Amino acid sequence: MSLKKGFYTALGTPLDKDGNLVEESLKKHINQQIDAGASGLLLMGSMGIETAVRLDAYKEIVRVGAKEVDGRVPLFVGAMDTSIWKVCEKIDAMKVCKVDGVVITAPYYGGATDAIAVSWFSRIADRSPLPIYLYDLAVAVKYKITMPVIDILIKHPNIKGIKTADWELILAIGRKYPEKNFECLYSGLDSFDYANMMGIDKNLDGMFACTPKNGRALYDCINTGDFEGARKHLDNILLLRDTMADYNLMSCFTICMNLLGCDGNFHEDFELEALDGGAEMMKETMKKIGEL
Repeated sequence: MSLKKGFYTALGTPLDKDGNLVEESLKKHINQQIDAGASGLLLMGSMGIETAVRLDAYKEIVRVGAKEVDGRVPLFVGAMDTSIWKVCEKIDAMKVCKVDGVVITAPYYGGATDAIAVSWFSRIADRSPLPIYLYDLAVAVKYKITMPVIDILIKHPNIKGIKTADWELILAIGRKYPEKNFECLYSGLDSFDYANMMGIDKNLDGMFACTPKNGRALYDCINTGDFEGARKHLDNILLLRDTMADYNLMSCFTICMNLLGCDGNFHEDFELEALDGGAEMMKETMKKIGEL
């Protein structure tokens, strides 16, 4: 599968107070993004709180999400976990659904070395009936995927790409393997406009989940070569992100998604509530950037 350029949204995951999927909310969220022109969707990435979801709810989220997307855009599903057994258990839940790829980090909690990472990704790719995409998320798993590891894993027939915010790693992969069908999804949100100017044109981030209007406008500008306009819409997205961070980011993500008409909690069950004034500030900022 060859991915087209554009923005790829890491979806949020709407849950009720008991951790069950709010089905209609997820469906609405998916359709908001497809209607906004998303080139693909990542279900249960880090913005989708995959590691905090119960396994029974995980299976239902995959089922409902895949059915709703129905092949209209590529659908990737996160399966991050602490053991190969547990990752494969999650992949098993996807077998009967239309899923285009599985996104996984190196193992977290136990830690990883280059040798462990190569073994981990290779053994999962050997067992998976679905293509595997590497997720370079050092801030969470305390391990950074490097070019020597890519040199080994890129040879595996079932490892098809990587999601990373490491600009230099993407450039190194492109220079060394220009003919290899290895997809690089860039997740360095702050430089999406410049990245597209440099030809790094497949961009994935969770902030698109709560900024569908700015996401569409950003890539409409990029596609017409209007990088001044693109910068304006990217700045809108960054303004919302930074404001969310000031008041507890994931709780504020819930507030923003609820303002867009998607019910449920989009944050982990351990997350603190938004700081005082957060709800009002989210609404004000969403209006300011044109999402409301």
